[in-house]
Order: sequence, then C-alpha cells, then structure tokens
Amino acid sequence: MFLLYAKQTIMVKVVLHFPASGLLLCVFFFFELSLVWQIGGTFALYSLLCRHAKVSTIPNQHRTDEELTTYSRTTFHERSFAAKTKRWLENGTSRKNALLILVLVGTCMVIGDGILTPAISVLSAAGGLRVNLPHINNGIVVVVAVVILVSLFSVQHYGTDRVGWLFAPIVFLWFLFIASIGMFNIWKHDPSVLKAFSPVYIFRYFKRGGQDRWTSLGGIMLSITGIEALFADLSHFPVSAVQFAFTVIVFPCLLLAYSGQAAYLRKYPHHVEDAFYQSIPKRVYWPMFIIATAAAIVASQATISATFSLIKQALAHGCFPRVKVVHTSRKFLGQIYVPDINWILMILCIAVTAGFKNQNQIGNAYGTAVVIVMLVTTLLMMLIMILVWRCHWVLVLLFTLLSLVVECTYFSAVLFKVNQGGWVPLVIAAAFLVIMYVWHYGTLKRYEFEMHSKVSMAWILGLGPSLGLVRVPGIGLVYTELASGVPHIFSHFITNLPATHSVVIFVCVKNLPVYTVPQEERFLVKRIGPKNFHMFRCVARYGYRDLHKKDDDFEKRLFESLFLFLRLESMMEGCSDSEDYSVCGSQQRQSRDGVNGNGNEIRNVSTFDTFDSIESVIAPTTTKRTSHTVTGSSQMSGGGDEVEFINGCRDAGVVHIMGNTVVRARREARFYKRIAIDYVYAFLRKICRENSAIFNVPQESLLNVGQIFYV
Repeated sequence: MFLLYAKQTIMVKVVLHFPASGLLLCVFFFFELSLVWQIGGTFALYSLLCRHAKVSTIPNQHRTDEELTTYSRTTFHERSFAAKTKRWLENGTSRKNALLILVLVGTCMVIGDGILTPAISVLSAAGGLRVNLPHINNGIVVVVAVVILVSLFSVQHYGTDRVGWLFAPIVFLWFLFIASIGMFNIWKHDPSVLKAFSPVYIFRYFKRGGQDRWTSLGGIMLSITGIEALFADLSHFPVSAVQFAFTVIVFPCLLLAYSGQAAYLRKYPHHVEDAFYQSIPKRVYWPMFIIATAAAIVASQATISATFSLIKQALAHGCFPRVKVVHTSRKFLGQIYVPDINWILMILCIAVTAGFKNQNQIGNAYGTAVVIVMLVTTLLMMLIMILVWRCHWVLVLLFTLLSLVVECTYFSAVLFKVNQGGWVPLVIAAAFLVIMYVWHYGTLKRYEFEMHSKVSMAWILGLGPSLGLVRVPGIGLVYTELASGVPHIFSHFITNLPATHSVVIFVCVKNLPVYTVPQEERFLVKRIGPKNFHMFRCVARYGYRDLHKKDDDFEKRLFESLFLFLRLESMMEGCSDSEDYSVCGSQQRQSRDGVNGNGNEIRNVSTFDTFDSIESVIAPTTTKRTSHTVTGSSQMSGGGDEVEFINGCRDAGVVHIMGNTVVRARREARFYKRIAIDYVYAFLRKICRENSAIFNVPQESLLNVGQIFYV
C-alpha cells in the first residue's frame, strides 16, 4: 500500500538545499528494502536466520521440523565461509544473545515508528487548517489531531478488510495530486531547480560548510520515514505489486513533489514552515486538504497494522508477554488486531502529539528511529546474504561497507538532534526493549527448567502398566513446552495426586521459524512407552503467521491425527517406545488409507510424512526395547480396539492440565537479576493473559498445576 508517505509536508527545508542527497538516500534505501521485501520484517529476518543456523536462544529445534514443505534451508560445504560463519554464531551463547538484542532493538524502533507515524501524519495534515484559516491557533490544530487519532484507534477492532478497498484510490489520488502540484510549481516558479539532482550541489553545500550543514542531513530522513514498515503491506499485496508500485508511482511522484516545493521556496523562502500547503493553488486547496487528511489516516493505519504484525511475531519467538491477538479477516491472515497494544499506542500517540505540539520536533524523533532501523536491517542482511543466499564474501563486504557508510553518515547527523526530540523513540524503544528482553529471559529459564527436570523414560517404564496410579476414565491433555521427554509437571502432579486419566496426551504447541505450516503437516504424534500405557505426545506446529484455532477445532484435529497414527502403527505390526517413532497426518491424508496386504501396507505408509525412513521406524521395534516393554500381540490390543478405547475415554471427558510455573530469583542472585525476575517478570506475568486463554481452554475442564523454581 506504500501508504506511509502521507507525512511528507515538513522535510522540504533540506530538499531546498540539496535534493540530490534525498534522491541518493531514497535510491539506496529502496535497494535495501527490495531485499527486505523478499523476506519481510525484522523478526522475519531473524526467523530465517534461525532456520538456517541454530542461533535461537531457546533450543527447541528438532530435525523433524526441517521436513516441512515450507521449511527450506541450504547446506554448506564444511570449509566454506558460510559454514564457518554458521559455526561461529552457533558456538557462542553471547553471540546469540547479541543477535537477539540487535533484533529487539530494531523491532522496538519500528514499534516507536508505530507511535510517531500517526502523530506526525495526522498533525501535519491538520496543520493545513492554519494556512486557509489564519485565525486558528496551534492548540485547535492539536485538538483536531487528537480527535482524529482517537477515532482512528477506536475503529481498529473492525479491521481493515471492510474499508481496505478505499485505501488504493485514496493513495493513488494522493500521489497524483502531489505529482501534479509539483510539476505545476516547477513550471511556474523555477524549472532550474531540477539541476539540483546533480551531486555537484551536495559537494558545494558542504564546502560552504559548518556543523549546521552536517546536522541538516538529519532532516532528509523524513523523506523516507515510515518505509521501514512496508513489509506489513505483504499482508494485502504480493511482493511484485509493492515493488512495481513503489518504482512506477511512489518514487517519481515524491521526487516531483519535493522538487516542486523546492522551486516554490526559492521564490517564497518565508513560507518554509508550511511549504506544502502554501504551494497548493487556491482552487484545489480544500480537495487537497481532504485527500491529505485521508492519506494521513491510511498511512497511520499501515504503521499500526505493522506494529500489530511485529507483536505477533515477537509472541511466536517468546519475546513478548502473552496478549490477545484477534484476526479481523478470514481472507488475509496478516490482518490482525491486538487490543492491549492498540490502546497503549493510542495513549502514547496522544501524549506525543499533545506534548510536542510541533511536527518539526516529532520529525527529529522520526529520523532517529528510522536510521537505527536501517542499521539493524543492514547487519541482519549481511548474515542473510552469507547464510541464506550464500553470496561471496567480497559481495557481502561491498554491500555492508556501502550501506554502513551512508547509514552511519546519517546516524551521526541525527545524533545532534537527540535533545531536540530525538530522545523520544530512544525512550520508547528502551521501555519496550526491557519488557521484551526480560520476558524472553524468563521464558528461556522456564524452558531450561523443563528440559533439566524432565522425567526419564526409565522412570515411566518402571511404574508398570498402570503407572503405579489409579487410572480414572477420561483423557488428560497435559500442555508442555517440551517436544520430547515427559515434563516435570506430570511427575509433580502424580506425586501429589496418585491418579491420572486412562489416556494421557502430552501436547506441545510449538512455533517454528517459518511463515506458515500447512494444515496437513500441523500435528505430529508419537507413543510414549508400550501400548498398554496409553500415553502419547502430540506436537502442534505453527508458523509466525498462523492462527491457533478455537479449542473445539484444535481437539478435533488432534484426535484425528492420533487415530491416524494408531492405524499406521497397527499396519506396522508392532509398537515402539522409541522417541524417534512419530507420524504426522491430517484428515485429508486419511482418505488415502485403507489398502490391504502387507506389501501394499508398507508402500502406503511410505506415502505419509514420517519422522524417519521406514527402516528407522521398524528398527526400534527390534533393537530399542527394554526389559520393561510389554511385547507380543497377546498383550497388546489392535489399532481398532485402541481407537474404540480412546473414543470411550473421550466420551467420558477431556481435561486440560496446564502448568503454572512461578519463576523466582535466588537470594544470592545479583540485585538487577532479582529486580528483573521478582518484579518486572512477575508483574508482566500477572498482567498478561494466561495460557488457558491463549489456547481457548474451557474453564470447566481446566486443571492448573503450580510449581516454583529458582534461577
């Protein structure tokens, strides 16, 4: 939608002096964005890196994830530069943490843009009232901007699907108008302004020099602010459409608009504060004002949607407290609404608008945020070029040096404007960074506790067929973050209450570093222990853009996959207590089942997505049994009998068992760790949503098991 240029009304001071610099920056940033568009977003870049190298700080990767159709990755030669870089990243915990912090910094800056964009867009559009109505003071303009902002955030829960068809006409008219007005101003006032695209004028500008000339570079950042959130448009349009529209419409129209304003200012330099509205011919002023306001609203909507998208991706990586995510469109998965974040953004936008009351200071804040996002993107793209695209190190070095030269130049310029409003995104980003990193740290420690305290298979087998417990009718769904092993919550539960359900299923909802997981590959099922234990594990896999369905639908698909697993297992004529024996399937694949005959059965099994080859599935049956495993067909019921047994237990009732793990800092821990864990993380857990709400678990069938561990 390339909607983020509606706030262009305040950067013409720098365009007047050296528009060629603006041209150079826009061309360079367009090149960088053309790379990012192919992937989309800071966290999407991080997900891609996690897919090609084990750089995630939460080590929950499994080799079966790589068999997904959407999980594409490349292999490296052991002596290649990419392989050396991969090993260097994977072998250092501090490097993984540094990479994560880098991603979080870029993400927090984009979230800051989600606050600044509506403020500056709406305020600059409403500021046009002062041009045609001189008696209106700045306070009234701020009130009008606040009213528009409140209205904008109040309708977010409806989503953009219903009114999205208006966006393209509004933006197209917007660019058509500013291009036409730009050409008119160039023709009427000073056609020679086009000479300024020559780099010679940049050199002369700095030669006349002084620190003011250098710091004025920070103003040019406003010509491309907001473009860092363009990846959100991929929820609505394909990559090629966005790239084509940017090249053919957005870029030429902006150049004509900026050049036209520069031509106007050469004749009327005292109109520099409101150059955009002053340069509009009187006959089209009000139509232009209406279109500018509508475009500002659309631009604000784009960055708000981008912020929602980033929050959802951060949730998938365990880097943000659990918040409610509402999908507002059945057609586009990317159109989401996060109520809690929406109201926080609204309050901060109003605070910025009413606090500054000046779009120039907000513009300084904008420049600081955007250039930091550019720096983060360049560093991530460097790794992407090495590990994903496998570019030659000379090309990577050339791209990085050219990018950093331009970006560091502008970064040094915006540093001079920190005390003039540039501190705002830094404060906002710092607050979100603390929240996201502390939450991720607590999540990591909880996962490590689960990994280190999980129950061994020998302990489970030693309990005997009844697990040494009273087996009551029903099915227990035990939710865990582990994709392998029996979680500590289960032993904690049966130790304090020596009874469990006739069928126990350990459910792990796992987020993978992929865009989406196809429905037919969603669930993985494996058996734990011998058949008469009736214990299973089900791993539900989601991409960072997938939607976790309601509980009824989730349970239905889970049991469909379980029954498919049992039929496949009966066809294999044996069972395995190995952790390697797993099968994934769906209702669509069930229709292919039903071929009789031993030979046909084996060939039919091979059409399903198994965790291992057929040989590796059969091998554990004969090689990995223990003395506790019950063997022989006389001691095990057939697949159909077990399906009937599980259906009977299902009719008796399904109970959702969830762990309520409390994290506390040790007494001997450093003071900052105690503050982070005992206060910040504890507060975030208290105000965020419970897992039962995230998974839509009915309260009448929910059982929470509490435990405390110290870090």
